[in-house]
Amino acid sequence: MTEQPTSFERPQGADPAEGRGALRHTSKQLGGPAALPVQARTDGTPSGAGTTTPCGKGNKGKEPQVNGPEHSQPATTEPGAHRPRPAPEAVSPRPGPEAIPPQPGAEQERASGGQERRTGRGLPPGRPMPMRRDGDRLRFVGAATRRIARGLDLDEIVMGLCRATVPTFSDAILVYLRDPLPVGDERPTGPVVLRLRRTDRIPEDRDTDGVLLPPAFDSFGSEPEASALAELSSLTTELCEVRPGGALNEVLRGVRPVFADAPAARAALPELLGECAESVVPSGQHAILAPLRGRRRVIGAALFLRRPERLAFEGDDLLVAAQLATHSALGIDKAVLYGREAYIADELQRTMLPETLPRPTGVRLASRYLPAAETARVGGDWYDAIPLPGSRVALVVGDVMGHSMTSAAIMGQLRTTAQTLAGLDLPPQEVLHHLDEQAQRLGTDRMATCLYAVYDPVTHRITIANAGHPPPVLLHLGGRAEVLRVPPGAPIGVGGVDFEAVELDAPAGATLLLYTDGLVESRLRDVWTGIEQLREKLAATARLTGPDHPPPLEALCDEVLDMLGPGDRDDDIALLAARFDGIAPSDVAYWKLEPDETAPGQARRLARRALARWDLEDLTDSVELLVSEVVTNAVRYASRPVTLRLLRTDVLRCEVGDDVPQLPRLRQARADDEGGRGLYLVNRLARRWGATRLSTGKVVWFELHRG
Repeated sequence: MTEQPTSFERPQGADPAEGRGALRHTSKQLGGPAALPVQARTDGTPSGAGTTTPCGKGNKGKEPQVNGPEHSQPATTEPGAHRPRPAPEAVSPRPGPEAIPPQPGAEQERASGGQERRTGRGLPPGRPMPMRRDGDRLRFVGAATRRIARGLDLDEIVMGLCRATVPTFSDAILVYLRDPLPVGDERPTGPVVLRLRRTDRIPEDRDTDGVLLPPAFDSFGSEPEASALAELSSLTTELCEVRPGGALNEVLRGVRPVFADAPAARAALPELLGECAESVVPSGQHAILAPLRGRRRVIGAALFLRRPERLAFEGDDLLVAAQLATHSALGIDKAVLYGREAYIADELQRTMLPETLPRPTGVRLASRYLPAAETARVGGDWYDAIPLPGSRVALVVGDVMGHSMTSAAIMGQLRTTAQTLAGLDLPPQEVLHHLDEQAQRLGTDRMATCLYAVYDPVTHRITIANAGHPPPVLLHLGGRAEVLRVPPGAPIGVGGVDFEAVELDAPAGATLLLYTDGLVESRLRDVWTGIEQLREKLAATARLTGPDHPPPLEALCDEVLDMLGPGDRDDDIALLAARFDGIAPSDVAYWKLEPDETAPGQARRLARRALARWDLEDLTDSVELLVSEVVTNAVRYASRPVTLRLLRTDVLRCEVGDDVPQLPRLRQARADDEGGRGLYLVNRLARRWGATRLSTGKVVWFELHRG
């Protein structure tokens, strides 16, 4: 036997598993001892003059051995059997290796005038011939299983089964699957329920290639109004509960396909299809019920149907149905497992990235994340925005090497480490240094790039440290886009490298864009070409809104992603955009107080004056009370001057800093305690409050609504 090619291109023949491609035909076929008569033309007359006798196994009319070996090979014809040679005019080039030869003896099944002798009915043009040779079945099974194997998800596999069998193997098919489908080794609980997943039948319209398809199941028997298979889904029940010990349960447990006229199948079909089972399933061996068994259990059933005027299924067709059912069930099993893995990967990626971005004072944020592909939904790219004391915010973007679960897990650990280090209010270069140490503890080949920036809305300055990451781009209010000159540094995980931080201006109205290399680097362009294209894209987008109005932040992120071409998605992409609004100097009041007993009174007076200047006198009583309590707690233990700062934004924020690292703790004071009620008052009166440890001490802050 020669090896069959696996190419999907079939210029000389049709794929027997293609429902419509199986109806294509050639005008002639190759002669010789193994030549077969050509398929009938669309007008119902044979295209060749020669005829042959049927070359089946001779088991027509006998009951097949359903319980025989599932993978047994059918018998072949005797070597010495004589086959008449077709007429010379019937010779043509050999069809493609996957084309199904027409049925031998098809001409003998027809009477004059294009009618079948067995039924006396005319054959519609383009009617597919049943498979009567062992080679036909083998080629069909090979092509059908390849088509089923192409699918990655559940719907693709079920559709592949339907399209591979209709109309080449059957005229209609019904596919039932368990609901819900069991995943892996888990044991389903509750009753076994089958749901009708998909039906397919021969369409009634013309094929895309112009071949007229036969009308689909106009009637069965003498009752035209039945129209059983015209709308299969409307005539059968959608849900079917498999009763323990019932007839359907016994058929499914047997695993092997059975003819519908078998006693077990006759009892099981009403349970599967409902009350319309007799009108849907034709009499005789024109239907096969095939259980779908996965790796560990039966996951459904497939019902193959043929019209009554078409040749009935033969014993060898049970083997074909078994092969189709086995490959489909295993494919569905793997698709369910793949779907669960994709769900786990997607959830892992979502939990590793921030669910929502914070809303720090003086800055607006927007972000985007795109995986490299649907089949690689996890990666090592991440972004983060972390509020810091003093209304500052840390902006982080990083990229771990690889696109696997391991990369995502390492990314999660580095992101958690960065959040912890940011809570200590360390300088950006120190944060990168500790991240480098953490990456070395995770393994010798744990490499990542990272950019860490801290924005201060009061001073309108930003401090940036880089660890081998592409430089950020700053879009100014006038429309000028600038690639910031930041020391590149070495990637995280190299070890023994010092990181350097630079401090730059961050004017109000400017937009800082942090991104990973997947946005600017691909197989079609290098990273610096991509950065220049990104800069030009930002400048062009800013010109659309004018020099006095920055582009909307969300729309700007979408425009940036639109610069990606079809071949630019080689890596996942993380994008973080920050619009610097800042806090005006007129909205900031700052003082230093000596740590003595006069500090609380002085703090109340200063706060009262600032509120009067801002026309917030209605908050005077609350602010004086809370400022007095917080400053009193600070000067009790401080040895250096205490700082007091008021910020007027959408809320009124008060910050008190000292050099004591211990954070205050809220507790319920007893009736005889002289103190311990200050934070209780803050907790009851303030909108929000908190305490943050700094490298030089701590800051206690609270916020009040402005009215």
